[in-house]
Amino acid sequence: MNPTANTSRNPTFLTAEWRNLAMINYECDPARLASRKPRGTELDFWNGKAYVSMVGFSFLRTRVLGVPIPFHCNFEEVNLRFYVRRKIGGEIRRGVVFVRELVPRAAIAWVARNLYEEPYQAVPMSHWIHHRSGVAQSVEYSWRFKQQPQHLKVELEAGTRDLLPDTHEEFIAEHYWGYTARSNGTTSEYEVVHAPWQIQNATSSELSCDIAGLYGADFIETLNAPPASAFLALGSPVSVQRGRPLRS
Repeated sequence: MNPTANTSRNPTFLTAEWRNLAMINYECDPARLASRKPRGTELDFWNGKAYVSMVGFSFLRTRVLGVPIPFHCNFEEVNLRFYVRRKIGGEIRRGVVFVRELVPRAAIAWVARNLYEEPYQAVPMSHWIHHRSGVAQSVEYSWRFKQQPQHLKVELEAGTRDLLPDTHEEFIAEHYWGYTARSNGTTSEYEVVHAPWQIQNATSSELSCDIAGLYGADFIETLNAPPASAFLALGSPVSVQRGRPLRS
């Protein structure tokens, strides 16, 4: 699929820049994800294995329906996501499903949760990026949940590189669809349009959070295990198309 094409031909709902996406990725028992899979999708696998990712990144210059919302243009997000796909004729749409999305703005969380049934939650958040010669050395996203400080962090190699086809990193980063299970039993599908991202490999990563409180006891074993990989995607401008219900 051409990553810059709007194949859904739906109107654009949101535009922004997604920058400094710290991705920590874990192999996961598919049975832990099966009940969370939206109707009309199937789990997506890399070399026969299912994965979940903890992702922290910066939302910048956000506009909804072309309009910037005062005090809500720049903010952090941290999410836990897993990977699905949907077949339409000869096309395979590779997408993500979110278990929980943390943001620091209560209004954003309320709208996403109540109007679109996205699993958003508002918590105090901040982030730090340490550079050397204009290149990120480490990126950390922090938040507080139940008054406890929590974070994810990646320490990085100096060089950046393009994503290579048919690699684990491409599988994690290159998903251009989102799927949401609605309370009425339907599934909402939306397209995310952006150019391919460059990445930096991580030399180490850290995750410290209340796994059971945020994501459920099913994810304790998965997120306490050593990660399968970690890297930073530099990001780009993005556009998110308006969601629509699946017809099947």
